[in-house]
Order: sequence, then C-alpha cells, then structure tokens
Amino acid sequence: MAPLSNDDFKDMQGLLRFGYGKLTQACFLLLRIDESASASRWLGQAPVTTAETQNPPPSRALQIAITAQGLKKLRVPEEVINAFSPEFISGMTGEDNRSRRLGDVGANSPDQWLWGQQSSVPDIVVLLYEQSSLHEWKNTIESQVESSGFALLRTLVTTNMGGVEPFGFVDGVSNPAVDWERRRDSSGDKLSYGNLSMLGEFVLGYPNEYGRYTTRPILENSTADLPNAEDAPAKKDLGRNGTYLVMRQLDQDVHGFWQFLNEQTGGDSDHAQKLAELFVGRRMSGESLPPQSNEPIEGVGPAADDIRRNQFTFDSDPQGVLCPFGSHIRRANPRNIDLPSDTPRGALGRLSRILALNRVLSKDPAPLHFDRVASTRFHRLIRRGREYGPPLTQDQRKAAPIPNEPASGLHFICLNANIGRQFEFIQGSWLQSTTFDGLRDEDDPLVGIRQTAAGCPASRFSLPTDAGLRQQIHNIPRFVTVRGGAYFFLPGIRALRYIARVGTSS
Repeated sequence: MAPLSNDDFKDMQGLLRFGYGKLTQACFLLLRIDESASASRWLGQAPVTTAETQNPPPSRALQIAITAQGLKKLRVPEEVINAFSPEFISGMTGEDNRSRRLGDVGANSPDQWLWGQQSSVPDIVVLLYEQSSLHEWKNTIESQVESSGFALLRTLVTTNMGGVEPFGFVDGVSNPAVDWERRRDSSGDKLSYGNLSMLGEFVLGYPNEYGRYTTRPILENSTADLPNAEDAPAKKDLGRNGTYLVMRQLDQDVHGFWQFLNEQTGGDSDHAQKLAELFVGRRMSGESLPPQSNEPIEGVGPAADDIRRNQFTFDSDPQGVLCPFGSHIRRANPRNIDLPSDTPRGALGRLSRILALNRVLSKDPAPLHFDRVASTRFHRLIRRGREYGPPLTQDQRKAAPIPNEPASGLHFICLNANIGRQFEFIQGSWLQSTTFDGLRDEDDPLVGIRQTAAGCPASRFSLPTDAGLRQQIHNIPRFVTVRGGAYFFLPGIRALRYIARVGTSS
C-alpha cells in the first residue's frame, strides 16, 4: 500500500498524529448550535491545524469535532448520518444498555453528569492547545463562536501537571504506534505481541487489523471536494482522514485514594506507594513492573524512555506476581496474555501457538485457558487526555483536602475508528469486567464502579504470590466518578468544509 502523502496529512486534523504535549495550555469549548447557517460559515473558515509536519512546529492548535446531533443541526442529510457507526449516532448516553456496559450507573449515571446527558449533549467541541497565551486566544475564539450562531455551554479547563496525572503517576507513557508508512501486513499469524497498529484502527478510510475498511459515509455520484474512497475509487469518502473522538470527564478522589492505601498499609508510606503501583501496574515514575524484555517489540522505541517503559510482555510474569492480573494497565492493554506463553519453547512452543491460532480462527467455543482474554491488537486506543484541578505534591495528596478545593481529574480523550470494538470493548469487557482474566468479583482498582451487573459488590483486588496463594484487598471504595461525556466525529479538513457547505447551501 502506498504511504500517506503530504496531501493526506494536510487533510487530517493534527490531533491524530500529534499529542501536542509541548502545547501545555489547553481548554475545550462545548458548543450548541443555535443558528446553523451562521455556524456553518464559521466552520467553513475556522483555522484548523493539520497533521502535516511544520518547521518550526505550531505554537497553537485548534481542532473541531462534531456529535451526531450537531451534524443534524448542520443539515447533513439523514442518509449520510446513518452511514456513521450506530454507537456514534445514538451517542454515549443514548441507550440504557450502553450506560450499563460502560459502568455509567449509580454515581456515574448520566443524570448526575455536569454535561453530556440527553438534555445537554454538545453539538461541537472546539479543542484549543497553546504554548503560552491560551487565555487571550480562548477569549478571541469564544467571541467568534458566540457571534457566529453558537452558544457556549461549558469551557473545560485543564492544568499542566508536568506529565503526571492527579493520583501522582507519570501519564501518557504508552500509546500504540500508528503505521503511518503503511508497511504493516495484517494478514497471517500474529502470535507475538506488537505495538504497531494498522492505520485503519485509528483513521477512517484505511485498512484496519482485519485488513478491512471500517464502515463510514461514502457518497455516490458526488462531485464534492472530498477524497476518493480507497476501496471504491469512483466514490467520495466523507470519513477518510477522520476518526471518532471519545471524551469523558473523570473526577478523581485523590485524597481518598491515598488515605485508603495508607489505612491498608498501617501508615507505611513506602508500602502504600508499592500497593498503589500494584493497583496501577506501573511504578509512579512510569517504569513497568515486569522486567524489560531482551527481545525488541515492534512499535516500541527507538527512544530510550519508550524502550525502558514499554519493552515488556507478561511472559515473565505468568502468575501475575509482579503485575497483578486485575491491575489497571493489564486490563487496559493485556499485551500478550491472549497468547500462549513463550514457554515451552522450541517445537512444542510453536505447536501451542498454532493451536491457539486455530482456536481463534475456528471460533471454537470451548473455554480454553488462553482464550480468556480477547485478542489485544483489535482493541487499542490513541489517548489524548489532559488533567484538570490543582497540582498537588505527594504530601498534599495524602492529606485531607483543603476546604473548597477544586475537583481534580482527567479529561479523558481517545481516538479510534470503531467505538464499539475499541473504546466500548475496553471500557466494558476489560476495565469494568468483574471476571477479567479468570478473576471473580473485582473490577479495575482505579476506575471500577465496585459492583457487578447484578448489583453485587465488586470491591476487592487480588495479589498473587510466589507461593500460589492470593492476598486480597477488600472494600475498595470508588476513586473515579464520571462527570460528563460524548462521542464526536473528528472529520478530515475537506470533510469539515463539506459539512459547512451543506449547512450554508440548504
């Protein structure tokens, strides 16, 4: 397959390719469309930052994403909207079953949210990233949109915490490597863990890990200024170079987290930190708990920090002693635990891998040991979240909150081409699962909701030991509460201009 051209990168919003980590100031404007023609005119000329490489890099970046409701207000034809994924069309809060699968029940229920429930789903989010003068630029953009047919529902502010999330762990150290060069072949055996993913896992209009093109709106008999569909060259592709953006506002009970750990360890600070690291599955510095592998992993490196933090599998920890089975990172990216261990090696090892592949391909329903976790490579995300709240020292995290202390948390943002297979699967089948990898009655120690689908408590965490017995931590409270969320479409630049033209020409 031909590598992406610069025209493709110019047609792509920059957030897909860059995390804008050096643009440390950021905020997100949640907007409602009140007057579609005026709003469309602003969208048609908005200064969106592209994914092409610039030298020097831009000192600010503006990105735009639209909900299904927003597309309707912009008068995009119904048949075009219906070609997007059903998850995007119905929205994050559109079905009770979806809310239950995502863990959005009880305190996380949408009716408790600050934004994103049925009556307050934004039409558009404008994401602003700046190097040094965000406040002035934000005021300028807010003034523009409020005089262009939009109403500002809410501004989500962020805090530069120096790459550390509110609980105190180095964040953003592990993302899949995207095959921008389009050299990866998704066919054939994939019986070892790799971190390189097909472009179509994250960008619509390109083959994914199945070697197929994800369903998206394709226009027939159209002369619109849109890219041609790669899998149907005579048609125009509204989805190409775009993706789905998932946003969730997650309040973190920082003081409750550390006070619980302190109680469990009798006030031993070192022990409390060790237990926290077992909950997360990484050291607070971002280092992995299992040792670095001697074998390179495709898609990891060449940066030394990346190799040090991500060149590992769970082969060296088959019993979960170093990194417990239920830890956060093991749930979020199980790496190679869907595959047989490297041992036994030699001919027997190769045979066991072939048998495992056959089980996957034949869809054999037999409950075999190695099939407890679905294949990892089909469930990856690009994370682009930003923290909010007051930056705290470790001593301040462990202490009681000061009166009227602002909430801390994460504006979780991820990019994926298939919301159901990627974000919703990870959230529902791995993070919130109380039976993940053979466990029982325990969910993710960081983001779990502490109850099973039947409403029973799921508030424990197992710590396997070398002796084969498991220690357990009980009565773990909830540390993270969802405060808002929505599904957006982050269109390519030409798709955004097309959507804007539809709104002004209707």
